[in-house]
Amino acid sequence: MKNILLLVHDDAGQEARLQTALDITRALEGHLSCIDVAVVPLVAADINGGAEQAMLLEEERDRERANRATLEARLNREAVSWDWTDVIGGMAQAMVDASSLADIIILNRQLEESSFLDMREITSRVVMKSRAPVAAVPEDQTHFGTDRALVAWDGSESCAATLRACVPLLKLASDVRIFTATEKSNQLSPAAAAQYLSRHGIRAEIDLVERGSRNADDLIAEAAASAQADYVLMGAYGRGRLRETFGGVTKRLLSSSKLPLILGH
Repeated sequence: MKNILLLVHDDAGQEARLQTALDITRALEGHLSCIDVAVVPLVAADINGGAEQAMLLEEERDRERANRATLEARLNREAVSWDWTDVIGGMAQAMVDASSLADIIILNRQLEESSFLDMREITSRVVMKSRAPVAAVPEDQTHFGTDRALVAWDGSESCAATLRACVPLLKLASDVRIFTATEKSNQLSPAAAAQYLSRHGIRAEIDLVERGSRNADDLIAEAAASAQADYVLMGAYGRGRLRETFGGVTKRLLSSSKLPLILGH
């Protein structure tokens, strides 16, 4: 896990994304790739033959040029390896297109006040279409810690794939907990996940709870708070009949989680 892909855009979540990306890049001694997206504005019924959209796009590009100048000066002081690419287009597709050789993608879980960017939807699309895990951080995140990790385990293929992809990050933790709600399942057990991690030199504790009628996202949030976790790692969405169940959990956590989520599909 050496290639960290960062969404750059002048919005309320940018500082949280940038700080998270810098923290992860330093922790893993990796390389930071910045994708600065100038978003094409949507203009309804432009009677001027596209002139209004062209004007708004040029204003957006001007903002991102100024944003690049500011952030490049900062990156030059941060002592990390980095590169920069400017893109014009849709935010989700731009990140997916850039992610072929990315090991982890840095986005926000949601922007609370933005009427222009639906970051939850953008992040959901990237998670669904990219093979790399996505770190979705709250917009007020000031530091990404690596010492305590909570794995929200459901035994799914997406959860197992995310776990495998994030072994280098989990190796940095002194406390890894595999949390699962007890219910009958023919999928991979939490013990199998713990055994897999042990072969990579990672010792993980297993926490089992009775789910009952409670929402999985509430249980995950409580377990993360109890463990004082720095982040939650989990599979996102699902396949077939499972998609509605796991999709609801993912969307609710993207809306409400106080911690960074590392999501994979």
